[in-house]
Amino acid sequence: MKILICLSNVPDTTTKIRLTADQQAVDVAGVQWIINPWDELALSRAIELKEKNPAVVEKITVIHVGSKESEPTIRKAFAMGADDGIRINAVAKDAYFVAGEIAEVIKSQAYDIILCGIESSDTNGCAMGTMLAEFLDLPSVSSVSSLDVEGGNISLNREVDGGYEKIQTSLPFVAIVQKGIALEPKIATVRGIMAARTKPLQVFEPAGIDALTEVAAYELPEAKAKCKMIDAENIGQLIDLLHNEAKVI
Repeated sequence: MKILICLSNVPDTTTKIRLTADQQAVDVAGVQWIINPWDELALSRAIELKEKNPAVVEKITVIHVGSKESEPTIRKAFAMGADDGIRINAVAKDAYFVAGEIAEVIKSQAYDIILCGIESSDTNGCAMGTMLAEFLDLPSVSSVSSLDVEGGNISLNREVDGGYEKIQTSLPFVAIVQKGIALEPKIATVRGIMAARTKPLQVFEPAGIDALTEVAAYELPEAKAKCKMIDAENIGQLIDLLHNEAKVI
């Protein structure tokens, strides 16, 4: 069994976002890049499955659409335990573009399970996994919080209102995963970091998929007003502010 993990390269969640002078792009100078947290959970679960079933899970591959500057993030995945990787040499434009480019590369490959994070932490995009399944004409399961492999049987849990839905599916399929999928986050060891340097990384040129959207401009949200402290005994002032300034009553 071969497992493929789709990776996004995103700014660290503590990054202070700045825009370029023309507001046409995010200023990436000094940004610390990481694996998208939901994709990292997907990778962690794949590694757990391989550790639990080494005779069943043959290989874990990661795939990413991005420039050469994103390769350190792919190497982080190698250090965690991925066996090899694929980089499509293009700047990600939108979910349709990313899904289409990944599909074109892996149509000639044979992957049994394809895992995608439920969203990306930079733009909060959440459509790529389902689009990828459609491009590949594969079944997909969303909101997956549990994935187990027992022999040739695949068992999934997905969250629904008020509980969980238990699903069994055949191979191959796409799973869009969320928090809870991994028992514990995988941390790169020194040995893993050293091994990551020599693990194979294939680079493919883009297939020329057309993006369906484009960014016209970026705009930072308005700065929040300073917090006003009101004496606990001064109820009249509080009511006045809520009525005349906040206009909520």
